Amino acid sequence: MKGTLYLIPTTLGENEPLEVMPYSVKKMVELIDHYIVENEKSARRFIKKITPKKSQPSLTIMKLDKYAEELETRTFLDACDRGISVGLLSEAGVPAVADPGATIVKLAHEKGIKVVPLVGPSSILMALMASGMNGQNFAFNGYLPIDNSERKKAIKDLEKLSKEKNQSQIFIETPYRNEKMFTDLKSALTPGTLLCIAVDITLPDEYIKTYSIAEWKSQSPDLHKRPAIFIIQK
Repeated sequence: MKGTLYLIPTTLGENEPLEVMPYSVKKMVELIDHYIVENEKSARRFIKKITPKKSQPSLTIMKLDKYAEELETRTFLDACDRGISVGLLSEAGVPAVADPGATIVKLAHEKGIKVVPLVGPSSILMALMASGMNGQNFAFNGYLPIDNSERKKAIKDLEKLSKEKNQSQIFIETPYRNEKMFTDLKSALTPGTLLCIAVDITLPDEYIKTYSIAEWKSQSPDLHKRPAIFIIQK
């Protein structure tokens, strides 16, 4: 019997894990000693927070960061071949969605290893839920270009696509560039286009608002260095 790959969500900030995820996640973390993680320090901190009595020295931690070599990562599920279950732990939110863990899930399917996703907070879906925009037809676009002119063109292209397909367009930005993104959205989009900004989702200072671009021009939300989701719909 092969082990199972469990996709384990984490919190989106420093709140208590069981405030935003079911008890089943805690039970699974108690059982699993092999983990694939992006950052070992934060992963161990989460494991300790959700299961304080778990022995940290007993854990096997495999790092899936930007320095991980493909030949090395292809061995990360060898434990499953020996009948040992492995947890893929996200850095924030759910694994494999806007997250490097997708390569491990793909490998699990190639190797015939069962994949079990566990319930937890997804900032992308929670922002869409709270936006009032089209939840039947939407697209996640990741990061937009850094270059000023390319970013403005991408914003206009997403607005056009939203109108043509009646589709909510979701994207993210590096937190320290949020203010610049907000400025570009207000200048590039037409006044009637809707924009939702969802910041610090599930945290005490959570901020989620949807206004037209015309209405946003009189608003000054604090977005600096705060994790944010942006959604537009024409």
